[in-house]
Amino acid sequence: MPVMQINLMKRVCLPLALAGAALLTGCAGPKTMYGWDGYQPQVYQHFKGESPDQQIAEMEVSLQKISAKGVPVPPGFHAHLGMLYSMVGKQDQMAAQFEDEKKLFPESTAYMDFLLAKVKNGEKL
Repeated sequence: MPVMQINLMKRVCLPLALAGAALLTGCAGPKTMYGWDGYQPQVYQHFKGESPDQQIAEMEVSLQKISAKGVPVPPGFHAHLGMLYSMVGKQDQMAAQFEDEKKLFPESTAYMDFLLAKVKNGEKL
């Protein structure tokens, strides 16, 4: 092959190969800040009427998976789990979940305290 053709191939092929590699690397998708692990579909199932006990079981499994990955749970995860515990009459576990939500997301403190006060006064959530 003549030297001119080799130089032309280097100038054309190298940038194309680098562009292709960059494109494929960009396809990996964004890394999320939280470990969602099915949380959104679980909330949807709750609104469709799935039993609270089934929801609790699924969310506890999700919580274990998220913890194993070493990523934080998304906002509202512990609050939703606490609401489910409230629905089945497990007030101690509800309170523990609300406290976890407050620790992880301090901006939820006012709402979590409001819900805890309602339960303390004997009101339903």
